[in-house]
Amino acid sequence: MSSYIPGTSPVHACDARVKVLLLLAYSLTLFFVRTWTGLGLCALLFAAAVIASGIPVRRFFALLVPVYVIAAFAVVFNAFSLDVVAAAAAGAPGGLGDVSSGVLADVPPVALMGSFGLVPAGLARGCFFAVRIVLLVTASLVVTYTTTSTELTNALAAFLRPLRRLHVPVDDVAMVFSLALRFIPVTAEEFGRVHDAQWARGAAFAEGNLWERLRAWQTVLIPLFVGLFRRADSLAIAMDARCYGAPEVERTSLAAQRLTGGSVAVLALGLATCVALAAWL
Repeated sequence: MSSYIPGTSPVHACDARVKVLLLLAYSLTLFFVRTWTGLGLCALLFAAAVIASGIPVRRFFALLVPVYVIAAFAVVFNAFSLDVVAAAAAGAPGGLGDVSSGVLADVPPVALMGSFGLVPAGLARGCFFAVRIVLLVTASLVVTYTTTSTELTNALAAFLRPLRRLHVPVDDVAMVFSLALRFIPVTAEEFGRVHDAQWARGAAFAEGNLWERLRAWQTVLIPLFVGLFRRADSLAIAMDARCYGAPEVERTSLAAQRLTGGSVAVLALGLATCVALAAWL
């Protein structure tokens, strides 16, 4: 199991270091942009990357239920207020409403029950934050869907390489990162297998009171952790048998990382676009 989707698109072929740097620049741009125009242009950049990757759009939005919940909370907590008068003042031009360029700032609040009510400027601001959150997560999926875990690990090692002068074990850090990425799908698969096995044995995960449900989940979590520790122990033995960590042995790479002219051009263009959006919108 892996989030990587094989392909031959230009996004797949782009250097992993370039994709990570552009993702970082894009994420920062989303937080610097304070107008709907800028956010719309960021969405267009994301759409262009999705089209260039050749990955179906539904793959980016089908599994984001937790993100949608967070976005919904952002909308609700910004749209409603216990003190609509104070919230309306904050949403006026010069207040918090400037985050969304004062959209709906002139619309008066609607009192629903006493001082509690709906603030239109807060609703606009909440929608702005919700779109920002969704774009932030889906943009990271562009990188994970088009980049293998090995490429991401090599990119991390390349970024950390200057720290070797400070005697930081860069290769070990990159290896730990790689193992963590590989254990995520393994853990998910093992969790599903143990859960199904315990459910087939009659474990009541959705019946009884809270304490009884927690005790039912113990039958899943304990075998899961035991299995993970067993896998980790087997991995440690295998690495030790292959002399991993032997002193005075220089690590080498099967494929040397070289930035091509096209990757450099894409990086320069992407950084310039992000800086322009962050500075002017």
